[in-house]
Amino acid sequence: MKLRIGDSSVSIERGDITDCEVDAIVNAANSTLAMGAGVAGAIKRKGGVIIEEDAMRQGPVEVGEAVLTTGGNLAATHVIHAAVMGPDLKTDAEKIAATTRAVLALAAKRRITSLALPALGTGVGHVPPAVSGEAMLNAVIGHLKAGGTSLKRVTFVLYQDDAYKAFTDTLKRLGGVQ
Repeated sequence: MKLRIGDSSVSIERGDITDCEVDAIVNAANSTLAMGAGVAGAIKRKGGVIIEEDAMRQGPVEVGEAVLTTGGNLAATHVIHAAVMGPDLKTDAEKIAATTRAVLALAAKRRITSLALPALGTGVGHVPPAVSGEAMLNAVIGHLKAGGTSLKRVTFVLYQDDAYKAFTDTLKRLGGVQ
């Protein structure tokens, strides 16, 4: 599923975000930036502990902030650590939307052209995929429609069927696709 917005595209894919060949992948982080389970654990296993070490030097951060690190051994050049929850591991649609906007602002500042994101907050944060999809896709589409972005390709890379379906349904609705 793909939607064009100006010179940019937003797409939804099934797969493993650690395999993406993009300028940056997004890690669903907590405010300490320690990389434990879920997406963070997969990124650390494949990309190397150097990613976590780089992140920890920049933290802790507030929920809703994002930091950029090396991609280590990943195909992606960088990892953007999106602090979508605090040490309590709780998050909601507002925090997800704010964190997504912080990721987009950091991507713009660093002139990133391709970005891959997971479904923020749907793992240990226990946010339903439809809620995450609504918050994230609204933020991304709003950012791209505002123009002046370096982003040419934004891909949501979803590991689970329910997240893939929820994000696809939301993109169809927001993009006016029948």
